[in-house]
Amino acid sequence: MIEKKIKTAFVCTECGTIHPRWQGQCRECGEWNCLAEEQIVKSSRQSKTAEIEKPQKLSEVSLEKFSGFESGICEFDRVLGGSLLPGSSVLLAGEPGIGKSTLILQAAGAYASNNLNVLYISGEESSAQIKIRAERLSIKGKNISIANLTDLHSVLAVLDSGGYHLVIVDSIQTIGNSQFDSPPGTVGQIRESAGRLIELAREKGFALFLIGHVTKEGIVAGPKLLEHMVDAVLYFEGDSQHFYRLLRPVKNRYGSIFELGVFEMTPSGLRPVDNPSNFFLSGYSEQERSGSVVTASCEGNRPILVEIQALVSSASYGTPQRVAGGIDSKRLALLLAILEKRGGIPMSNNDLFVSIAGGLKLAEPAIDLAVLAAIVSSLRDIPVSTSMVISGEVGLSGEVRPIGMADRRAGEAAKLGFKKIVLPKQAVNNLTSEKIKIIGVESLEKTLELIFW
Repeated sequence: MIEKKIKTAFVCTECGTIHPRWQGQCRECGEWNCLAEEQIVKSSRQSKTAEIEKPQKLSEVSLEKFSGFESGICEFDRVLGGSLLPGSSVLLAGEPGIGKSTLILQAAGAYASNNLNVLYISGEESSAQIKIRAERLSIKGKNISIANLTDLHSVLAVLDSGGYHLVIVDSIQTIGNSQFDSPPGTVGQIRESAGRLIELAREKGFALFLIGHVTKEGIVAGPKLLEHMVDAVLYFEGDSQHFYRLLRPVKNRYGSIFELGVFEMTPSGLRPVDNPSNFFLSGYSEQERSGSVVTASCEGNRPILVEIQALVSSASYGTPQRVAGGIDSKRLALLLAILEKRGGIPMSNNDLFVSIAGGLKLAEPAIDLAVLAAIVSSLRDIPVSTSMVISGEVGLSGEVRPIGMADRRAGEAAKLGFKKIVLPKQAVNNLTSEKIKIIGVESLEKTLELIFW
């Protein structure tokens, strides 16, 4: 056996550059305080030259053995680009308790029901615990094998035997190389374990799912290089106080990142939501109320109708309160400044509370106009028509700026029975519909006149 030599180096967690000694800034990417100590294992003698694959013309590459696997879970397949390709690697990350293991076990059951052999490697739960969860989710598990392993070499030995179409590692932070003195979960261990597993997946042709933890900042724990190594990175998001969960791709070599999977957490597991607008408007009342406005937001390529609620009251203390739920508080402060300067409506003596109904978080600027309409509606105590949907980005000079996918927003509003939709004028020049009245607006002032006066 080739003797191994171990030395210590400092690796940038952002770009993976190796430094011989610690320094405050990475010389390659320029990030600060990003170097982590790890052990580098090197062979004491040169290994044999690997067999070189002969170059092949692109037109001669065969795709016969490269057909994807479909789970049958529509929202899951949508985010993956329609199917899961053999040899591909996917990183699924999310906060603790959000439902990552539930989602991946349901996906494993779906793939297994299509006569695919699935191996579930767990470093966090025992086989009995996984079995209990599988029974709760009504997963039979005929083609699912379970292994409780944390040693990298043991995992590679099991995978080397072959015969699996899909391998799940839950989680990558629990797998470690025994030749390293550092514990599993450190930068070096994650980099080594993920690299070896991804390489074997491509060699053997099985699809690989790596479950990852996230930090308190909401990013994947471990080196940033991990996200570059895999073919797709999916974030599983949601609020523990609400029943919805969102599966959002931030990287996908084989599909679009402009997709969104919506799930509902139920006692029997995660249920795909094929009509998110109906889901998020389920508590919307047709009775007119001040401070309530429906907007059409696009999450990826999907238009979703949500209700924005605002409550304006007299300031009880010297400094007015500004509370935002589901939207960025800095964006709200910017919109208030525009409302005062361009709309002529002072807010300095009022407390303001704005929320996205259902607990959904939105960052799209296209909700600006609806937020301002909800604020004015509550301030004046004048309801906005429940048959109207409002969408548009508001610029600093009070102009309503164009937004993308106006046709999809109008179509979604019409599908749910709304009669009118307010959109930026530049976005509706060539847009017509027999099912819904499309109103184009140019400025915040004109919009407020249209709605309230």
